[in-house]
Amino acid sequence: MLAKALIAMFRCRELHSLRQENPMTSENSSSSRTLHLNAFLMSTGHHEASWRLPESDPQSSTNIEHYKQLARTAERGKLDSIFFADSPVLFGEVGRRPAGKLEPTVLLTAIAGATEHIGLIATASTTYNEPFNLARRFASVDWVSGGRAGWNVVTTAGPDAARNFGVDDQPAHAVRYERAAEFIEVAQKLWDSWQDDAVVADKAEGVWGDADRIRTIDHEGKHFKVRGPLNVPRSPQGHPLIVQAGSSEDGKDLAARYADAVFTAHQTLADARDFYRDLKARTAAAGRDPETIKILPGIVPVIGATEEEALELERELDRLIKPEYARIQLAKTLRVAPEDLPLDRELPQDLPSEDEIEGAKSRYTLIVQLARREKLTVRQLIGRLGGGRGHRTFTGTPVQVADAIQEWFDGGAADGFNIMPPVLPSGLETFVDQVVPILQERGLFRTGYTGTTLREHYGLERPDNRFAGAAAPALASIGSAF
Repeated sequence: MLAKALIAMFRCRELHSLRQENPMTSENSSSSRTLHLNAFLMSTGHHEASWRLPESDPQSSTNIEHYKQLARTAERGKLDSIFFADSPVLFGEVGRRPAGKLEPTVLLTAIAGATEHIGLIATASTTYNEPFNLARRFASVDWVSGGRAGWNVVTTAGPDAARNFGVDDQPAHAVRYERAAEFIEVAQKLWDSWQDDAVVADKAEGVWGDADRIRTIDHEGKHFKVRGPLNVPRSPQGHPLIVQAGSSEDGKDLAARYADAVFTAHQTLADARDFYRDLKARTAAAGRDPETIKILPGIVPVIGATEEEALELERELDRLIKPEYARIQLAKTLRVAPEDLPLDRELPQDLPSEDEIEGAKSRYTLIVQLARREKLTVRQLIGRLGGGRGHRTFTGTPVQVADAIQEWFDGGAADGFNIMPPVLPSGLETFVDQVVPILQERGLFRTGYTGTTLREHYGLERPDNRFAGAAAPALASIGSAF
């Protein structure tokens, strides 16, 4: 295992060296590598003022037809997947932007019936759920969608969420990630508790399932004690796709061990490239092939037919931001009082260090570094964060957006991108109709789906069942129909 890890690490470093020396080498060409594109969908769009535009529907966050149409648009563009974030708490100031969200796995089941190919990813917390419930829920979505389900694993920071579950404050950062690792282990064991051929369905013999091919998992760990088996057969993908979005040291270690895809935020090519190299190396050190983890930085594309048209849309959106709401949210992120953030001054120098932050450590650091690097006032910083909350915002024509995507892709900073339209539905439609064709013409993106599952879209194999060939514990005493 160690030798395999070292070989994989060498391959990863060799690839990065090649990309840095010559970003347009054949190793990075369309003949060997193509983009993975995910659409991150959020009510009226990622820009916090998008709901104030004349075209926007402020009620769209609870309109299932709105989301079905967005999913169909993403599927028309042959995107790998769509994604819905979530949190078990009412987030932010309700006056600021549309608040309140439909439970995302429920939303995905509705979208599954309205689409045929697009992958379906939802966030669920390992801090405020139990492994059996979530393993069953995502296996069910995988069955309903024909193998298109993905789970974005989050650990959920903040005392407000904790108080919704009878806890006075959030668990410590390290404890949350320790729990998350065990949580994923239990979920994967549950997904493997049925062999693929456990359902016999022998009408002549009157045998529906073979008990010898279904097993308890008998997990006993620090945080969980779960007997199993799952009460859902092994799903089409075996394991739904695992996505991870934390970029702290603990987050990167968790991703290296378990993630199939990583959503991340970076402002510069250099930072994105460093993260890419680091995570690929950690993945190799964990004994995995680094090519099996796909890294997708977020990008908020503000697109216009001309550069000036794109800039005018950006200016219009920024004019509609209400700074009093945005400052409150920024103050919460920075762990200071709003009155300590005068709008026309730079950030105060005596901010907490990252070590003092218990939640969203990497995003905290990204925001502070952005403000310090560019000497932004609080008002300017609010404008920069209004579109993507720390994700890179790029404003330009379709060709310029395609160029920006290709630069990071060819430059060893990304395996694809988390597309975050600032305005919906128009931003997604423009990206699909005007940017995707350019990427296809350059040989950087698919022109048609070649697989049926989300894992196939991401170029990943179906995982083997860890219990294959092992004797199954007796099931005679499990459950009852009465």
